[in-house]
This record gives sequence, structure tokens and C-alpha cells, in this order.
Amino acid sequence: MNIVIHPVRFDASTQLISFINKKLQKLETFFDRIVEAEVYLKMDTKQNIKDKTVEIKLHVPGKTIFVCETSKTFEESTDLAIDTMSRQLKKQKEKARAV
Repeated sequence: MNIVIHPVRFDASTQLISFINKKLQKLETFFDRIVEAEVYLKMDTKQNIKDKTVEIKLHVPGKTIFVCETSKTFEESTDLAIDTMSRQLKKQKEKARAV
């Protein structure tokens, strides 16, 4: 799986990038035909509240799966997005088996 991480208007630390890479590698246990993963990291600053948004776009054969999660830290947003993505991948795998 090819992983591309795009931090929007800031520089992401190597710890954050390695954390995201490690979490995304675990998705291959649910669906082994993932072609590419694109991750967008965004910081929303509204009314003195700094929310961190993680958007993950997975390219699988015949479909693109998208998840967007927001929380107080990038790590928490990534965990939430990975949980949602794993459920969607399980559904995708079941559909592929049915055909």
C-alpha cells in the first residue's frame, strides 16, 4: 500500500507521521487489496478552539473510501478515522465476496 500524508499549512512531526503509517498498515488485515492511502491533516482554529481534522481517502479496486474525523488531537482523530475505515473495509470485503 502506498501512503501519502499531506499536512495542510503546517509541518507534521516525524512521530505523527510514523504513528499514522503504523495505524494505516493495520488496515491491510481487514482488506488486503488497498492500493493507496491519502491522509490530509488540517488544523481548524475557530473561537480559540484548535480542532485537528484527519481525512483519509483509501483507493481500493473499483472504489474510493473516504473518512473524516475531528477531535482535539491528531492521534485521537486518527484512531477514530481508522475505526470507521475498518468497518467500511469489512463491508467492502463482504460485498466483494458476495459477487
